[in-house]
Amino acid sequence: MAESMAGMKRTHRCAEVTEQETGSSVTLMGWVQKSRNKGGIIFVDLRDRSGIMQLIFEEDKIGAEGFEKAGRLRSEDVIAVTGTVSRRAGAVNEKLATGTIEVIATYLRILAEAETPPFPVEEDSRTKDELRLKNRFLDLRRPDLQRNLMLRSETAYLTREFFHREGFLEIETPMLGKSTPEGARDYLVPSRIHPGSFYALPQSPQLFKQLLMCSGYDRYIQIARCFRDEDLRADRQPEFTQIDMELSFVDVEDVIDVNERYLKFLFHEALGVEVETPIPRMTWQEAMDRFGSDKPALRVGMELVNVSDVVRNCGFAVFRNALEKEDGSVRGINVKGQGGLGRKKLDKLAEFARGCGAGGLAWIQLPEDGSVKSSFAKFMTEEEMTQLIRAMDGQAGDLLLFAADRNKIVWNVLGALRLQFADELGLLDPREFRFVWITEFPLLEWSDEENRFMAMHHPFTMPMDEDWPKIDSDPGSVRAKAYDIVLNGNEIGGGSVRIHQNDIQEKMFEVLGFTKEKAWEQFSFLLNAFRYGVPPHAGLAYGLDRLVMLMAGADTIRDVIAFPKVKDASDLMTGAPAPVDEKQLEELGIRAGTSEV
Repeated sequence: MAESMAGMKRTHRCAEVTEQETGSSVTLMGWVQKSRNKGGIIFVDLRDRSGIMQLIFEEDKIGAEGFEKAGRLRSEDVIAVTGTVSRRAGAVNEKLATGTIEVIATYLRILAEAETPPFPVEEDSRTKDELRLKNRFLDLRRPDLQRNLMLRSETAYLTREFFHREGFLEIETPMLGKSTPEGARDYLVPSRIHPGSFYALPQSPQLFKQLLMCSGYDRYIQIARCFRDEDLRADRQPEFTQIDMELSFVDVEDVIDVNERYLKFLFHEALGVEVETPIPRMTWQEAMDRFGSDKPALRVGMELVNVSDVVRNCGFAVFRNALEKEDGSVRGINVKGQGGLGRKKLDKLAEFARGCGAGGLAWIQLPEDGSVKSSFAKFMTEEEMTQLIRAMDGQAGDLLLFAADRNKIVWNVLGALRLQFADELGLLDPREFRFVWITEFPLLEWSDEENRFMAMHHPFTMPMDEDWPKIDSDPGSVRAKAYDIVLNGNEIGGGSVRIHQNDIQEKMFEVLGFTKEKAWEQFSFLLNAFRYGVPPHAGLAYGLDRLVMLMAGADTIRDVIAFPKVKDASDLMTGAPAPVDEKQLEELGIRAGTSEV
């Protein structure tokens, strides 16, 4: 039977007790991790968010009633225990912070009894995700998830501390705003007072933080909730959190400087990891050419090699045809030690490449015996093959993989392949942190679907001064004053210098296909503010969930979010989204199951 905790007061969390308390009386409260009855002595592991403490129950210390009560304890029962701290009489448990001590119980109170849980509450659970997320309140008791969420809390605290010292003001921006284009799909909230009209939940505080710069607040910071209705994956959720900032009277170097100091401070204080500054920089073009990605994983070798000039006149038509395409190239990667890969695996790699948009994958195997095997050898002369292998620095034991198509496809294929091999070959150490700034992004990217240029970041990104004269003649070549901070192949933050001149902003809207009227219809509140004196300003936003995921060494951001959604954006625990009462819909003027309003 459950008992009240009246009259008892916890003195310590479990893992806060140290050898210095030996001989002292303590009162601990928490959950039973496991219980072992050895006849005359009962061992219980008591767990709370700090860790585990081993409890010892002996009848001569706790009395017959207490000993009988201890014998009934089951996993996840909630108990309060008073006892004396003692050095362990048995073997020391080096895996526990409290592994050298134990508590000899003198009093036990059962605060809540637990039914048998649907899965064991244990570190690195192998229970299926669906069952764990349906019972997330139990899953969150796991020590590894609790460590992740405590790290997230510490990260938020340290972030506020750092930016407060740097003179940033924490200002909240609205949750209920206006839907604007140029982003992912909005989550819409119907208005009862304005039938047929909708608020949009913020995809980011972008426009509001620019307005704050117009209003003279100089340095803004917010740990902001954001919402995007898009397909989910390991590092994406429909609701997420940004560390969002904006600064006035600055340029690229100022934003990079303050953020390098922030990352250095955060990783030192939270993880004891020293981030070397200045953080290396790489232009977008260099990142794509070397790694096939604007989120380069620097812990991995296998850099892309452009062999277009080597194979331009070769006998292999696939290579020649690719080079006849606009922006076409032939590039390869050298996978060391995989020259003996079986044909079945090679076929799977080709299938993987097709899934990335390529027509296939060409390969050369260089087994240890010094022979050469290739999917296209019959189309090449011996001299052409030798030159190609030399260009790839091919050695005995290597596997050379080639993609031939437009650059965008080639980068996509080889960039994905190098990451797949890195994962399979165990080349990714989660405790190694490699940062890099990616700069000089294209201002615009062409959308075949929309048949027009789109802003690569957003419509308020400042172009590079020296490139702006080309906006009419060659808009695709104009670079932006944009920058991303990348950690271990993941973009953890991105930002840009913003446009603050009316003529550049109007031209930008024109290039993006906005009429002046349409631009004012969508962004009138920002453009109106820009009429009254706007300072040069720039900003950056981190994905807090993704940042903490990498700091914690977790595989998915779901492991650093208390109550995440699954792939179809539903919450298995609460059942959201769910139908609502017909009366609620009537009040909003909405008919369920239709698009009518």
